[in-house]
Amino acid sequence: MSETYPFTIEQFYKFIGEGKIMGAKCNKCGAVFAPPRTVCSNCLSTDFTWVQLKNRGKLLTYTVIHIAPEKFQPMAPYAYGILELEHGVRLPGIIQGVKHEDIKVGMELQVDFDASIPQTWPQWPRYFFRPP
Repeated sequence: MSETYPFTIEQFYKFIGEGKIMGAKCNKCGAVFAPPRTVCSNCLSTDFTWVQLKNRGKLLTYTVIHIAPEKFQPMAPYAYGILELEHGVRLPGIIQGVKHEDIKVGMELQVDFDASIPQTWPQWPRYFFRPP
């Protein structure tokens, strides 16, 4: 990437809008974070580079939400999990396209993107997890 982009949650979601999962890689110790951080939790460096991550990973944990916040009530019940991507990056998100009883810790999922933008804050593109 020849252009310099800020290491902010807003920039992370701009990349999501382009269909890319981007992580902030610490130039001092090599740790990768997504969403990005302003300070590396391993070495306290503030020197980062954006790196594109593969959109596949393994499900580490999940839960099924039955009583949802107001914005998500129409979706309830829905599954929400944490996917481990390359470099040990852990990304939380909603799991779609799998019956709740078929979700298993360790299963392969991929990150997919929702082109629709919510009408209320934050007006950021969304991603979700689904079977490959």
